[in-house]
Amino acid sequence: MTSFWCEYAWLPDGPRPGVLVDATDAIARVSTVDDPPAGAYRLDGLVLPGFANAHSHAFHRALRGRTHADGGTFWTWRSAMYRLAARFDPDRYLRLARAVYAEMAVAGVTCVGEFHYVHHPAGGGRYDDPNAMGEALRQAAADAGIRITLLDTCYLAGGIDTPLAPEQARFSDGSADAWAKRISAQRPAPHARAGAAIHSVRAVPRADLAAVVGAAAGRPLHVHLSEQPAENEACLAAYGATPADLLYEAGALGPDTTAVHATHLSTRDIELLGGSRTGVCFCPTTEADLADGIGPARELHAAGSPLSLGSDQHAVVDPLLEARALEHAERLRSGARGRFTPAELVAALTSAGQAALGWPMAGRIAPGAPADLVAVRLDSARTAGCVPSQAGYAATAQDVHTVVAAGRVIARDGCHEKLGDVGALLGPAIEELWA
Repeated sequence: MTSFWCEYAWLPDGPRPGVLVDATDAIARVSTVDDPPAGAYRLDGLVLPGFANAHSHAFHRALRGRTHADGGTFWTWRSAMYRLAARFDPDRYLRLARAVYAEMAVAGVTCVGEFHYVHHPAGGGRYDDPNAMGEALRQAAADAGIRITLLDTCYLAGGIDTPLAPEQARFSDGSADAWAKRISAQRPAPHARAGAAIHSVRAVPRADLAAVVGAAAGRPLHVHLSEQPAENEACLAAYGATPADLLYEAGALGPDTTAVHATHLSTRDIELLGGSRTGVCFCPTTEADLADGIGPARELHAAGSPLSLGSDQHAVVDPLLEARALEHAERLRSGARGRFTPAELVAALTSAGQAALGWPMAGRIAPGAPADLVAVRLDSARTAGCVPSQAGYAATAQDVHTVVAAGRVIARDGCHEKLGDVGALLGPAIEELWA
Protein backbone atom coordinates (compact mmCIF):
# COMPACT_ATOMS: atom_id res chain seq x y z
CA MET A 1 0.00 0.00 0.00
CA THR A 2 1.29 3.44 -0.97
CA SER A 3 -0.08 6.72 0.36
CA PHE A 4 -0.20 9.78 -1.90
CA TRP A 5 -0.84 13.13 -0.24
CA CYS A 6 -2.36 15.67 -2.62
CA GLU A 7 -2.14 19.39 -1.97
CA TYR A 8 -5.42 19.62 -3.90
CA ALA A 9 -7.26 16.67 -5.45
CA TRP A 10 -10.14 16.70 -7.92
CA LEU A 11 -12.68 14.47 -6.19
CA PRO A 12 -16.07 13.56 -7.68
CA ASP A 13 -17.54 16.76 -6.20
CA GLY A 14 -14.63 19.01 -7.25
CA PRO A 15 -11.20 20.05 -5.95
CA ARG A 16 -10.46 19.59 -2.24
CA PRO A 17 -7.33 20.50 -0.25
CA GLY A 18 -5.25 18.03 1.76
CA VAL A 19 -6.40 14.70 0.30
CA LEU A 20 -4.73 11.40 1.20
CA VAL A 21 -5.09 8.56 -1.31
CA ASP A 22 -4.14 5.08 -0.09
CA ALA A 23 -3.66 2.67 -2.95
CA THR A 24 -2.17 -0.49 -4.34
CA ASP A 25 -2.92 -0.74 -8.08
CA ALA A 26 -6.42 0.51 -7.19
CA ILE A 27 -7.52 3.16 -4.73
CA ALA A 28 -8.37 1.70 -1.33
CA ARG A 29 -9.21 4.83 0.68
CA VAL A 30 -9.60 8.57 0.17
CA SER A 31 -9.47 10.85 3.20
CA THR A 32 -8.55 14.40 4.11
CA VAL A 33 -5.59 15.43 6.23
CA ASP A 34 -3.98 18.85 6.44
CA ASP A 35 -0.35 17.73 6.33
CA PRO A 36 1.29 14.75 4.62
CA PRO A 37 1.80 11.81 7.01
CA ALA A 38 5.26 10.34 7.42
CA GLY A 39 6.14 8.15 4.45
CA ALA A 40 3.45 9.55 2.16
CA TYR A 41 4.39 10.48 -1.42
CA ARG A 42 3.72 14.20 -1.74
CA LEU A 43 1.94 15.48 -4.83
CA ASP A 44 1.95 19.27 -4.90
CA GLY A 45 -0.42 21.36 -6.96
CA LEU A 46 -3.70 20.04 -8.34
CA VAL A 47 -4.07 16.26 -8.67
CA LEU A 48 -6.52 15.05 -11.30
CA PRO A 49 -7.58 11.51 -12.20
CA GLY A 50 -5.60 9.90 -15.02
CA PHE A 51 -6.39 11.29 -18.46
CA ALA A 52 -7.88 9.16 -21.23
CA ASN A 53 -6.77 9.69 -24.82
CA ALA A 54 -9.86 8.17 -26.40
CA HIS A 55 -8.71 8.40 -30.03
CA SER A 56 -5.16 7.72 -31.19
CA HIS A 57 -3.50 6.69 -34.43
CA ALA A 58 0.01 6.09 -33.09
CA PHE A 59 1.68 5.95 -36.50
CA HIS A 60 0.44 9.45 -37.38
CA ARG A 61 2.90 10.88 -34.86
CA ALA A 62 5.61 10.56 -37.52
CA LEU A 63 3.76 13.15 -39.64
CA ARG A 64 4.16 15.95 -37.09
CA GLY A 65 6.11 18.83 -38.58
CA ARG A 66 6.12 17.24 -42.05
CA THR A 67 2.70 18.00 -43.55
CA HIS A 68 2.04 21.65 -42.72
CA ALA A 69 3.93 23.76 -45.25
CA ASP A 70 2.11 23.12 -48.52
CA GLY A 71 -1.50 23.87 -47.65
CA GLY A 72 -4.04 21.46 -49.07
CA THR A 73 -6.96 19.69 -47.41
CA PHE A 74 -7.72 16.62 -45.32
CA TRP A 75 -7.64 14.62 -48.54
CA THR A 76 -4.17 15.75 -49.59
CA TRP A 77 -2.91 15.15 -46.04
CA ARG A 78 -4.32 11.62 -46.32
CA SER A 79 -2.01 10.88 -49.25
CA ALA A 80 1.03 11.60 -47.07
CA MET A 81 -0.47 9.42 -44.34
CA TYR A 82 -0.82 6.51 -46.77
CA ARG A 83 2.83 6.84 -47.83
CA LEU A 84 3.87 6.68 -44.18
CA ALA A 85 1.62 3.71 -43.40
CA ALA A 86 3.42 1.66 -46.07
CA ARG A 87 6.70 1.86 -44.13
CA PHE A 88 5.72 -0.02 -40.98
CA ASP A 89 6.36 -3.54 -39.83
CA PRO A 90 5.73 -4.85 -36.29
CA ASP A 91 9.21 -3.94 -35.02
CA ARG A 92 9.12 -0.40 -36.37
CA TYR A 93 5.59 0.02 -35.07
CA LEU A 94 6.63 -1.13 -31.59
CA ARG A 95 9.50 1.37 -31.50
CA LEU A 96 7.37 4.30 -32.59
CA ALA A 97 4.30 3.44 -30.53
CA ARG A 98 6.40 2.92 -27.39
CA ALA A 99 7.76 6.44 -27.80
CA VAL A 100 4.33 7.90 -28.61
CA TYR A 101 2.74 6.29 -25.56
CA ALA A 102 5.64 7.52 -23.42
CA GLU A 103 4.95 11.02 -24.76
CA MET A 104 1.33 10.57 -23.68
CA ALA A 105 2.35 9.24 -20.27
CA VAL A 106 4.45 12.26 -19.36
CA ALA A 107 1.48 14.45 -20.41
CA GLY A 108 -0.82 12.63 -17.96
CA VAL A 109 -2.45 9.99 -20.16
CA THR A 110 -2.95 6.71 -18.30
CA CYS A 111 -5.22 5.03 -20.87
CA VAL A 112 -5.24 5.21 -24.66
CA GLY A 113 -7.80 4.12 -27.22
CA GLU A 114 -5.82 3.02 -30.26
CA PHE A 115 -7.94 3.12 -33.43
CA HIS A 116 -5.91 0.46 -35.19
CA TYR A 117 -6.16 -0.36 -38.87
CA VAL A 118 -2.57 -1.00 -40.07
CA HIS A 119 -3.09 -4.74 -39.78
CA HIS A 120 -1.17 -6.60 -42.48
CA PRO A 121 2.04 -6.34 -44.53
CA ALA A 122 2.24 -3.52 -47.06
CA GLY A 123 0.59 -4.61 -50.30
CA GLY A 124 -1.50 -7.27 -48.56
CA GLY A 125 -0.51 -10.74 -47.38
CA ARG A 126 -0.44 -11.82 -43.74
CA TYR A 127 2.07 -11.96 -40.90
CA ASP A 128 2.60 -15.36 -39.25
CA ASP A 129 0.62 -13.88 -36.37
CA PRO A 130 -2.23 -12.01 -38.10
CA ASN A 131 -2.47 -9.77 -35.01
CA ALA A 132 1.24 -8.93 -34.93
CA MET A 133 0.73 -5.21 -35.48
CA GLY A 134 -1.88 -5.03 -32.74
CA GLU A 135 0.39 -6.98 -30.41
CA ALA A 136 3.12 -4.41 -31.04
CA LEU A 137 0.73 -1.69 -29.85
CA ARG A 138 -0.27 -3.62 -26.74
CA GLN A 139 3.39 -4.22 -25.91
CA ALA A 140 4.16 -0.55 -26.46
CA ALA A 141 1.47 0.45 -23.96
CA ALA A 142 2.79 -2.05 -21.42
CA ASP A 143 6.32 -0.67 -21.85
CA ALA A 144 5.02 2.88 -21.30
CA GLY A 145 3.07 1.79 -18.20
CA ILE A 146 -0.37 2.78 -19.47
CA ARG A 147 -3.57 0.89 -20.23
CA ILE A 148 -4.81 0.42 -23.79
CA THR A 149 -8.06 -0.39 -25.50
CA LEU A 150 -7.17 -1.76 -28.91
CA LEU A 151 -9.96 -0.61 -31.20
CA ASP A 152 -9.30 -3.11 -33.95
CA THR A 153 -10.78 -1.58 -37.08
CA CYS A 154 -12.79 -3.12 -39.89
CA TYR A 155 -11.76 -1.56 -43.22
CA LEU A 156 -13.22 -3.08 -46.39
CA ALA A 157 -13.55 -0.42 -49.09
CA GLY A 158 -11.66 2.56 -50.50
CA GLY A 159 -14.79 4.72 -50.35
CA ILE A 160 -18.50 4.38 -50.98
CA ASP A 161 -18.87 2.13 -54.04
CA THR A 162 -15.09 2.28 -54.45
CA PRO A 163 -12.67 -0.67 -54.24
CA LEU A 164 -9.61 -0.56 -52.04
CA ALA A 165 -6.66 1.34 -53.44
CA PRO A 166 -3.30 -0.48 -53.37
CA GLU A 167 -2.11 1.65 -50.45
CA GLN A 168 -5.18 0.58 -48.44
CA ALA A 169 -4.71 -3.16 -48.95
CA ARG A 170 -2.85 -3.69 -45.68
CA PHE A 171 -5.75 -2.19 -43.74
CA SER A 172 -8.26 -4.80 -44.88
CA ASP A 173 -9.10 -8.38 -43.94
CA GLY A 174 -11.14 -8.77 -47.10
CA SER A 175 -14.51 -9.33 -45.45
CA ALA A 176 -16.35 -8.61 -42.23
CA ASP A 177 -16.25 -12.32 -41.36
CA ALA A 178 -12.47 -12.51 -41.81
CA TRP A 179 -12.04 -9.39 -39.65
CA ALA A 180 -14.26 -10.89 -36.95
CA LYS A 181 -12.33 -14.17 -37.01
CA ARG A 182 -8.99 -12.37 -36.65
CA ILE A 183 -10.03 -10.21 -33.72
CA SER A 184 -11.51 -13.21 -31.91
CA ALA A 185 -7.94 -14.49 -31.51
CA GLN A 186 -6.74 -11.47 -29.55
CA ARG A 187 -5.12 -12.53 -26.27
CA PRO A 188 -6.26 -10.92 -23.00
CA ALA A 189 -3.87 -8.89 -20.85
CA PRO A 190 -4.36 -7.05 -17.54
CA HIS A 191 -3.47 -3.69 -19.08
CA ALA A 192 -5.45 -4.19 -22.30
CA ARG A 193 -9.08 -4.26 -23.37
CA ALA A 194 -10.25 -5.64 -26.70
CA GLY A 195 -12.31 -3.11 -28.60
CA ALA A 196 -13.58 -2.78 -32.15
CA ALA A 197 -14.09 -0.06 -34.72
CA ILE A 198 -15.89 0.66 -37.95
CA HIS A 199 -13.39 2.83 -39.79
CA SER A 200 -16.20 4.87 -41.38
CA VAL A 201 -19.20 4.40 -43.62
CA ARG A 202 -16.75 5.11 -46.46
CA ALA A 203 -14.67 2.05 -45.57
CA VAL A 204 -17.39 -0.36 -44.43
CA PRO A 205 -20.26 -0.78 -46.92
CA ARG A 206 -23.83 -0.49 -45.75
CA ALA A 207 -24.40 -4.22 -46.29
CA ASP A 208 -21.57 -5.11 -43.89
CA LEU A 209 -22.29 -2.72 -41.03
CA ALA A 210 -24.67 -4.98 -39.11
CA ALA A 211 -22.22 -7.90 -39.25
CA VAL A 212 -19.47 -5.74 -37.79
CA VAL A 213 -21.79 -4.51 -35.05
CA GLY A 214 -22.71 -8.10 -34.20
CA ALA A 215 -19.09 -9.22 -34.03
CA ALA A 216 -18.27 -6.25 -31.78
CA ALA A 217 -20.94 -7.11 -29.19
CA GLY A 218 -19.54 -6.79 -25.68
CA ARG A 219 -16.66 -4.56 -26.77
CA PRO A 220 -16.36 -0.80 -26.98
CA LEU A 221 -17.18 0.15 -30.59
CA HIS A 222 -15.79 3.33 -32.16
CA VAL A 223 -16.35 4.88 -35.59
CA HIS A 224 -15.15 7.92 -37.53
CA LEU A 225 -18.31 9.89 -38.25
CA SER A 226 -18.94 12.86 -40.55
CA GLU A 227 -15.45 14.30 -40.26
CA GLN A 228 -15.66 15.83 -43.73
CA PRO A 229 -18.63 17.22 -45.73
CA ALA A 230 -17.52 15.05 -48.68
CA GLU A 231 -18.31 11.92 -46.64
CA ASN A 232 -21.85 13.13 -45.98
CA GLU A 233 -22.38 14.13 -49.61
CA ALA A 234 -21.22 10.75 -50.91
CA CYS A 235 -23.36 8.91 -48.37
CA LEU A 236 -26.48 10.92 -49.23
CA ALA A 237 -25.89 10.42 -52.94
CA ALA A 238 -25.42 6.66 -52.62
CA TYR A 239 -27.95 5.80 -49.92
CA GLY A 240 -30.21 8.79 -49.41
CA ALA A 241 -29.12 8.80 -45.79
CA THR A 242 -26.49 10.43 -43.58
CA PRO A 243 -23.69 8.37 -42.01
CA ALA A 244 -25.46 8.60 -38.65
CA ASP A 245 -28.65 7.25 -40.27
CA LEU A 246 -26.70 4.25 -41.60
CA LEU A 247 -25.22 3.51 -38.19
CA TYR A 248 -28.65 3.76 -36.57
CA GLU A 249 -30.11 1.41 -39.18
CA ALA A 250 -27.34 -1.13 -38.50
CA GLY A 251 -27.86 -1.03 -34.72
CA ALA A 252 -24.46 0.57 -34.17
CA LEU A 253 -25.57 3.45 -31.95
CA GLY A 254 -25.79 3.12 -28.17
CA PRO A 255 -23.90 3.59 -24.89
CA ASP A 256 -21.11 1.19 -25.93
CA THR A 257 -20.40 3.18 -29.10
CA THR A 258 -18.31 6.31 -29.55
CA ALA A 259 -18.54 8.45 -32.68
CA VAL A 260 -15.25 10.21 -33.39
CA HIS A 261 -15.27 13.80 -34.73
CA ALA A 262 -19.03 14.08 -35.47
CA THR A 263 -18.25 17.43 -37.04
CA HIS A 264 -20.85 17.92 -39.79
CA LEU A 265 -24.16 16.77 -38.34
CA SER A 266 -27.80 17.46 -39.09
CA THR A 267 -30.32 18.13 -36.35
CA ARG A 268 -31.57 14.57 -36.76
CA ASP A 269 -28.02 13.21 -36.48
CA ILE A 270 -27.62 14.97 -33.14
CA GLU A 271 -30.93 13.53 -31.95
CA LEU A 272 -29.93 10.02 -33.01
CA LEU A 273 -26.58 10.20 -31.21
CA GLY A 274 -27.83 11.90 -28.07
CA GLY A 275 -31.06 9.92 -27.82
CA SER A 276 -29.14 6.62 -27.99
CA ARG A 277 -26.52 7.89 -25.47
CA THR A 278 -23.82 7.30 -28.05
CA GLY A 279 -20.58 8.91 -26.90
CA VAL A 280 -18.74 11.44 -29.03
CA CYS A 281 -14.97 11.90 -29.04
CA PHE A 282 -13.73 15.30 -30.13
CA CYS A 283 -10.12 15.78 -31.25
CA PRO A 284 -9.93 19.58 -31.34
CA THR A 285 -6.26 20.05 -32.23
CA THR A 286 -6.47 17.54 -35.08
CA GLU A 287 -9.77 18.94 -36.30
CA ALA A 288 -8.11 22.37 -36.40
CA ASP A 289 -4.88 21.11 -38.00
CA LEU A 290 -6.76 19.28 -40.77
CA ALA A 291 -9.26 22.11 -41.26
CA ASP A 292 -12.13 19.72 -40.54
CA GLY A 293 -14.42 22.29 -38.93
CA ILE A 294 -16.00 22.73 -35.51
CA GLY A 295 -18.57 20.17 -34.40
CA PRO A 296 -21.73 20.81 -32.34
CA ALA A 297 -20.26 19.74 -29.01
CA ARG A 298 -22.63 21.60 -26.73
CA GLU A 299 -25.70 20.42 -28.62
CA LEU A 300 -24.52 16.80 -28.53
CA HIS A 301 -23.82 16.97 -24.81
CA ALA A 302 -27.22 18.54 -24.15
CA ALA A 303 -28.90 15.82 -26.24
CA GLY A 304 -27.35 13.10 -24.07
CA SER A 305 -24.00 12.18 -25.64
CA PRO A 306 -21.08 11.88 -23.19
CA LEU A 307 -18.06 13.75 -24.58
CA SER A 308 -14.49 12.48 -24.54
CA LEU A 309 -11.23 13.75 -26.04
CA GLY A 310 -8.47 12.37 -28.25
CA SER A 311 -5.25 13.53 -29.86
CA ASP A 312 -5.92 11.55 -33.07
CA GLN A 313 -2.96 12.37 -35.38
CA HIS A 314 -0.86 13.80 -32.50
CA ALA A 315 -0.12 17.19 -34.01
CA VAL A 316 -0.17 17.99 -30.27
CA VAL A 317 -0.04 15.58 -27.32
CA ASP A 318 -1.49 17.71 -24.55
CA PRO A 319 -4.78 16.58 -23.00
CA LEU A 320 -5.19 19.82 -21.06
CA LEU A 321 -4.91 21.75 -24.30
CA GLU A 322 -7.47 19.46 -25.97
CA ALA A 323 -9.96 20.18 -23.19
CA ARG A 324 -9.38 23.91 -23.44
CA ALA A 325 -9.65 23.78 -27.23
CA LEU A 326 -13.06 22.10 -26.90
CA GLU A 327 -14.28 25.07 -24.87
CA HIS A 328 -12.55 27.62 -27.11
CA ALA A 329 -14.11 26.19 -30.25
CA GLU A 330 -17.52 26.50 -28.63
CA ARG A 331 -16.79 30.12 -27.75
CA LEU A 332 -15.77 30.86 -31.33
CA ARG A 333 -18.89 29.35 -32.85
CA SER A 334 -21.33 30.72 -30.25
CA GLY A 335 -19.91 34.08 -29.23
CA ALA A 336 -20.37 33.12 -25.57
CA ARG A 337 -17.94 32.07 -22.84
CA GLY A 338 -18.31 29.23 -20.40
CA ARG A 339 -19.99 26.77 -22.75
CA PHE A 340 -18.63 23.92 -20.63
CA THR A 341 -18.05 24.09 -16.89
CA PRO A 342 -14.65 23.15 -15.46
CA ALA A 343 -16.20 19.94 -14.11
CA GLU A 344 -17.55 19.02 -17.56
CA LEU A 345 -14.14 19.53 -19.13
CA VAL A 346 -12.49 17.38 -16.43
CA ALA A 347 -15.07 14.65 -17.08
CA ALA A 348 -14.27 14.73 -20.81
CA LEU A 349 -10.57 14.42 -19.95
CA THR A 350 -11.03 11.58 -17.49
CA SER A 351 -14.13 9.55 -16.62
CA ALA A 352 -16.02 9.91 -19.91
CA GLY A 353 -12.98 8.91 -21.93
CA GLN A 354 -12.18 5.97 -19.68
CA ALA A 355 -15.78 4.73 -19.92
CA ALA A 356 -15.69 5.09 -23.71
CA LEU A 357 -12.69 2.75 -23.71
CA GLY A 358 -14.33 0.12 -21.52
CA TRP A 359 -12.83 1.10 -18.14
CA PRO A 360 -15.95 2.42 -16.34
CA MET A 361 -14.37 2.51 -12.87
CA ALA A 362 -11.44 4.63 -14.03
CA GLY A 363 -11.11 8.38 -14.31
CA ARG A 364 -12.02 9.33 -10.75
CA ILE A 365 -10.26 9.61 -7.42
CA ALA A 366 -12.49 7.29 -5.43
CA PRO A 367 -12.23 3.85 -3.77
CA GLY A 368 -12.22 1.04 -6.32
CA ALA A 369 -10.91 3.14 -9.17
CA PRO A 370 -7.48 2.45 -10.68
CA ALA A 371 -4.84 4.46 -8.82
CA ASP A 372 -4.19 6.85 -11.69
CA LEU A 373 -3.18 10.36 -10.59
CA VAL A 374 -1.90 13.37 -12.54
CA ALA A 375 -0.26 16.16 -10.54
CA VAL A 376 -0.31 19.61 -12.18
CA ARG A 377 1.82 22.49 -10.93
CA LEU A 378 0.04 25.56 -9.60
CA ASP A 379 3.21 27.66 -9.35
CA SER A 380 4.49 27.74 -12.94
CA ALA A 381 4.62 30.78 -15.19
CA ARG A 382 1.31 29.58 -16.68
CA THR A 383 -0.56 28.57 -13.52
CA ALA A 384 0.71 30.86 -10.76
CA GLY A 385 -2.25 32.68 -9.25
CA CYS A 386 -4.89 30.26 -10.59
CA VAL A 387 -7.56 28.96 -8.29
CA PRO A 388 -7.43 25.14 -8.44
CA SER A 389 -10.88 24.77 -10.01
CA GLN A 390 -9.83 26.91 -13.00
CA ALA A 391 -6.24 25.73 -13.46
CA GLY A 392 -7.30 23.76 -16.52
CA TYR A 393 -7.86 27.00 -18.40
CA ALA A 394 -4.18 27.90 -17.99
CA ALA A 395 -2.14 24.71 -17.54
CA THR A 396 -0.50 22.72 -20.31
CA ALA A 397 1.27 19.36 -20.40
CA GLN A 398 4.43 21.20 -19.36
CA ASP A 399 2.83 21.70 -15.95
CA VAL A 400 2.29 17.97 -15.36
CA HIS A 401 5.04 17.10 -12.89
CA THR A 402 4.11 13.58 -11.70
CA VAL A 403 2.01 10.82 -13.25
CA VAL A 404 0.88 7.74 -11.33
CA ALA A 405 -0.65 4.77 -13.15
CA ALA A 406 -1.98 1.73 -11.29
CA GLY A 407 -0.29 3.00 -8.12
CA ARG A 408 3.19 3.40 -9.69
CA VAL A 409 4.94 6.63 -10.59
CA ILE A 410 5.56 6.37 -14.35
CA ALA A 411 6.67 9.93 -15.14
CA ARG A 412 8.23 12.89 -13.34
CA ASP A 413 9.06 16.36 -14.62
CA GLY A 414 8.60 15.46 -18.27
CA CYS A 415 10.75 12.32 -18.15
CA HIS A 416 9.48 8.76 -18.29
CA GLU A 417 10.62 6.76 -15.27
CA LYS A 418 11.34 3.58 -17.26
CA LEU A 419 12.00 4.84 -20.79
CA GLY A 420 13.80 8.10 -20.01
CA ASP A 421 13.94 11.08 -22.37
CA VAL A 422 10.93 10.85 -24.64
CA GLY A 423 12.45 13.06 -27.34
CA ALA A 424 15.42 10.71 -27.54
CA LEU A 425 12.99 7.84 -28.15
CA LEU A 426 10.85 9.64 -30.70
CA GLY A 427 13.66 11.00 -32.86
CA PRO A 428 15.23 7.70 -34.01
CA ALA A 429 11.86 5.95 -34.26
CA ILE A 430 10.60 8.63 -36.65
CA GLU A 431 13.80 9.16 -38.61
CA GLU A 432 14.08 5.48 -39.55
CA LEU A 433 10.67 5.71 -41.22
CA TRP A 434 11.73 8.60 -43.43
CA ALA A 435 15.31 7.49 -44.11
